[in-house]
Amino acid sequence: MSETETLFAALRQSADQAVVDMFERMVREAPDHALNRMNALDLAAKAYGEKADVGEERVIAALLHAVALGLMEMTWSVMCPSCAGVLSANKNLKTLNRAQYNCAFCAAGYETSLDNLVEVTFTISPRVRKIAAHSPDQLSPAEYYRQVFWSSAIDLAADPEKLLREVTLEIVDLPPGERAILSLQVPKGTVIVFDPVTHAAQFLDVSGEETRERQNLSVIFNKVQVPVDTVTLRPGPLRLALENRTDARVLPAVWVQNQALDDLLMRRKPILTAKRLLTNQTFRDLYRTDTLAIGQRLKILSLTFLFSDLRGSTELYERVGDLTAFDLVNEHFRLLQEIIASESGAVVKTIGDAVMATFETPDRAIAAALRMREAMSDLGADRRHQSLSLKMGIHEGSCLAVILNAQQDYFGQTVNIASRVQGLAASRSIVVTEQVVENAQARTLLETMGLKPTPRRVALSGIVDKMSVYEIS
Repeated sequence: MSETETLFAALRQSADQAVVDMFERMVREAPDHALNRMNALDLAAKAYGEKADVGEERVIAALLHAVALGLMEMTWSVMCPSCAGVLSANKNLKTLNRAQYNCAFCAAGYETSLDNLVEVTFTISPRVRKIAAHSPDQLSPAEYYRQVFWSSAIDLAADPEKLLREVTLEIVDLPPGERAILSLQVPKGTVIVFDPVTHAAQFLDVSGEETRERQNLSVIFNKVQVPVDTVTLRPGPLRLALENRTDARVLPAVWVQNQALDDLLMRRKPILTAKRLLTNQTFRDLYRTDTLAIGQRLKILSLTFLFSDLRGSTELYERVGDLTAFDLVNEHFRLLQEIIASESGAVVKTIGDAVMATFETPDRAIAAALRMREAMSDLGADRRHQSLSLKMGIHEGSCLAVILNAQQDYFGQTVNIASRVQGLAASRSIVVTEQVVENAQARTLLETMGLKPTPRRVALSGIVDKMSVYEIS
């Protein structure tokens, strides 16, 4: 048995059979670019070679286990939300240490957050199959743009060469230390000289009357990041001198800002965001203690927190004895984690008989809470302990992803409010905040289930103003 066969056999012990079959088929048949920076959500949607729906969560879980086994490599890419270009590619979150990332191609800066700025992709390991992207310096300019510069959010056409011809006047493969002279006819409008290797850009504002006189411009590429500026030119001939002062090749292109470019950048696919991955149970199980650096703080603009507490657990120990109560509490934890994971959430930690969990969106948290409530009723009836019930609270808002007590955790007022809202819940009730019920998907879910939350105004410890909360009974 080869090493690859051994690795896939090991993957079958922890991942879905159909997904593993799909990966094996891709390793045998897929073109190189399909195995580089794979988009987990796109993989699930297309289900390469599979007739049945493989499901996003199963694909994500299988990819994470494949990384743990060495079949795949994981990349955390900071991407520009405007052009979907990769601004920084990282092997883990620990190297995301800048408050802002700038895109020279768009001449824009973005505050670092894990919601939509950071995507997670997967590349086949060279020990399984050697692909062209493992040697990016040997990729053609068009393939470099497709496989290195652009994130997996761009829905590119099958022929990247044809695509680039529609939006570029010229593209050059310039070795280190070399110079190139281009003679161009620049049209009226905005023209961008851009290199995807150094992320350097020069904007040209081409306006006014057309000229027959040759205009001259020099652009130097080095490792020093300089502010993007704009040079004004007239439509007509341009002598463009390009100089590479780096120790690697650069791939400058002269882009025309036209409808074809706008159409290209607008074609998008859903991506696996860092926020979603942090709320994935498989990821937390595999990487609980090795996600962020000590002292590192990464912002999340919107995350939903669910706190639950087993009501009357102290009395339960007194009534049924330690052994029976211990088994019941453990079964309660198992059921809750199973439901939370199935609703695309993750258990962050347990505190006594309480659970703290996160979800990407409020509707998933409500769906989990409703199922958890019924599961406790069923467990109580099955074990003849009808008093088993949960008190639950849900809140959504911004927070910081941090390391606390040697594991990945969350910090901020959103967490505090979610915890205190749970304290308002009576037996079997779910208390949610206004931010949760105002979420469109959550509102649709509640309406579909015929549930009408009851509002009230409350004061929470540490919160100056009273808050509106809603009880789902």
